[in-house]
Amino acid sequence: MCQAVVYLVQNEQETEVMRDVILLEPVHEGVRLQAFFEEPITLSARIGRIDFMKHTVTLVAIEERPHGDE
Repeated sequence: MCQAVVYLVQNEQETEVMRDVILLEPVHEGVRLQAFFEEPITLSARIGRIDFMKHTVTLVAIEERPHGDE
């Protein structure tokens, strides 16, 4: 089986978010993750790197900007 481990980089810190991820789906809010026997979660993040050899995905948090700072 080829499940992945997903990490999130936020404020220059990398933390493990979920193991045994079977589905990663880009959605309007960011990225939705699904693992076996767990509820899906949605993170405000973008894909930073996918390492197929190590079965890891690194997401980068999307910084929330105040309205008008575009």
